[in-house]
Amino acid sequence: MEKLLVEGGIPLQGEVRISGAKNAALPLMAATLLSPGVHTLRNVPDLRDTRTFLRLLAHLGARSERCDDVLRIDSSAIVGVEAPYNLVKTMRASVLVLGPLLARLGRAKVSLPGGCAIGARPINFHIMGLERLGVSCTLEGGYVDARCNGRMRGNVVYFDIPSVTGTENLLMAAVLAEGTTVLKNAAREPEIGNLVDMLNGMGARIEGRDSDCLTIHGVEALRPADCTIIPDRIEAGTYLIAIAATGGCGRVVGCNPRHLPSLLEKLRCAGLVIEEGGDSIGISWPEERRGEPFLSSVDIKTMPYPGYPTDLQAQFMALMTLGRELCVITETIFENRFMHVAELQRMGASIRVDGHSAVVSGRGMHGLSGAPVMATDLRASSSLVIAALAASGRSEISRIYHLERGYEKLVEKLSGLGARVWKEEE
Repeated sequence: MEKLLVEGGIPLQGEVRISGAKNAALPLMAATLLSPGVHTLRNVPDLRDTRTFLRLLAHLGARSERCDDVLRIDSSAIVGVEAPYNLVKTMRASVLVLGPLLARLGRAKVSLPGGCAIGARPINFHIMGLERLGVSCTLEGGYVDARCNGRMRGNVVYFDIPSVTGTENLLMAAVLAEGTTVLKNAAREPEIGNLVDMLNGMGARIEGRDSDCLTIHGVEALRPADCTIIPDRIEAGTYLIAIAATGGCGRVVGCNPRHLPSLLEKLRCAGLVIEEGGDSIGISWPEERRGEPFLSSVDIKTMPYPGYPTDLQAQFMALMTLGRELCVITETIFENRFMHVAELQRMGASIRVDGHSAVVSGRGMHGLSGAPVMATDLRASSSLVIAALAASGRSEISRIYHLERGYEKLVEKLSGLGARVWKEEE
């Protein structure tokens, strides 16, 4: 097992290119199950999660080949209907095969999903929605066994809380259903828009893109897809925060600034200068702060899109440990998403957790010191990297396999910004 070593205290400078979005690539890979033939996906990140998903697709009968960031998936011979525990246990997104397998084969048996230990994240929304479409679902032995006789039937599905994977699964199930399905209070994340574009390009009839009400007119068959994965807004936000935390200046390129409205506003409130381009975001310090940069403390509250994303909460907390005052960070999406707090405290952060909120007492731009820390989940891992980059001295981050689930070429990209970071065996 590898660990990450970071020599902190170096301002990051320069330009970093953003990869395709993991959270868009996985549902699009699942959608290839809907139609036989060879599907082409472009800008696909090479990550632990995408490789795991390809193994799941292979288990179901698909074949794939990759050339750089272009992935071709041949789903002509899908014969399996079971997503086994050994493949699903490390990645919650595996549940996304449920909808397309039901739509194409009328049966799916999927292990209850795993992934990061950040909360229960039940799939009751998926099951409720599928049952509204005429699917019979049973839970037994840690598996969801779902069946339908013939085509599913369109219906109205209302989500009590916007669910990203629930919306994606129901979209993929409904495109081949008989009649019209309406998803109300649906999630609106850009990754869902990417999936809608892919499905419509395959011949689906979906209306309401980017809204919380999606109308799906079922069709009898779809054709293979040729689609491009959108840029990873969480990766872009992580690098912006890292540059800010080190007192540096730089630009993330190959991204979409419109996908990060809440983060960019919070960074401006903290005192950073943000310049939005067509496919890039520049970040720097105002002239009066460049000699001795300081951050204004800013409260955040995670919310469904377009609110502040839960996947950037831990990173922003690391940044706020370097502020000058108190701020409150409130987590409303996942109940266990403060596990990075104890590790940040090991580096000198002053944070007090009170239920779903964390009160951060900023200690200034030089308030953190390098220390050995342990990653607990994907986004917590990136918060520790940010803290290590800003801290004085050396930090060692263990269990970095979490990072490899969601950040492509992290060491190379950070090194390109001037960071001193490398991997070693534990």
